[in-house]
Amino acid sequence: MNATKWILIALGWCALVIPSCKDEIADPSINPIVFPESNVSFTKHVEPLLQQRCALGGCHAGSNAVAGLDLSIPAYSKLMNHQPRLVISGASNNSLLAQRIDGRIMPQMPFNRDPLNADQINGIKKWIDEGALNN
Repeated sequence: MNATKWILIALGWCALVIPSCKDEIADPSINPIVFPESNVSFTKHVEPLLQQRCALGGCHAGSNAVAGLDLSIPAYSKLMNHQPRLVISGASNNSLLAQRIDGRIMPQMPFNRDPLNADQINGIKKWIDEGALNN
């Protein structure tokens, strides 16, 4: 093969591969919250995630919070005392919070935003299953 054919093959390959690449950093100013496999902490993991993804204007913050759920700090008592009950300690499968974030009940939360990633969803479920402690 001559050099021209190799260049055309290389350009064709680049045209196929490069557009399929995706930049994984959506917003580098946001600190990604990574949950451990056990001993999930409300103050270290759950609450910071709620602040980043839920306690926003037009969502779950302030006096006009959607569904009357204000998740601004301190969020624990607001989350745990909300009616209808959102968290059933030790039972993520029966907790409305888990059902909303994993899409079993629509609309999936966060509404009109990118969903939480699998680690975050599983981390919140693990926190609930571990007793939903204010730790």
